Amino acid sequence: MDDFGKKDQSDELTEGLKKNYEEILSGLGEDVSREGLAKTPERVAKAMQYLTEGYSMDGEEVLRSAMFKEDYSEMVIVKDIEVYSLCEHHMLPFFGKAHVAYIPNGHIVGLSKIPRVIDVYARRLQVQERLTDEILHCIDKTLKPLGVAIVIEARHMCMMMRGVQKQNSVTTTSAFTGAFENVETRNEFLNLISNKLH
Repeated sequence: MDDFGKKDQSDELTEGLKKNYEEILSGLGEDVSREGLAKTPERVAKAMQYLTEGYSMDGEEVLRSAMFKEDYSEMVIVKDIEVYSLCEHHMLPFFGKAHVAYIPNGHIVGLSKIPRVIDVYARRLQVQERLTDEILHCIDKTLKPLGVAIVIEARHMCMMMRGVQKQNSVTTTSAFTGAFENVETRNEFLNLISNKLH
């Protein structure tokens, strides 16, 4: 896996988080010394560092690492990209799919970099609305394309497991710049991500 500013999990940070999770589990009435939980605080500490590693990564750097001059100026779409993030309000997961398009303006980017950019921003405490905007602005600022479009469809565990407990709800967010602010171009993108071409 490419290293774009990703920091190694430090023993000091892991140990500090581990102690915090031990206190949380004890506070909830659990016995942290029992067999099933003995290593849980350390596992959770490492998992949380992984799930929030986006703070130490740079989306623009990810894109710049694989930018190529190219005259192609038609729509490029990467759709059905898996998204996993943590809601900043309850620190519960939300997950779904992102669909991203851009119209090149002299440069294209390696296709794998679009999902990597999504991970940079998804691996932070997030709200879906801000996640959508951050991805869009990163691609727009770095590639300077004729336009960028993004749609994210996600299910939120904070709505499914607690609160209103609506298991079938899906939240959709979208953002558009440049050429995609034109209704015809935007509709072309929306039609293409709706159709199963493969």
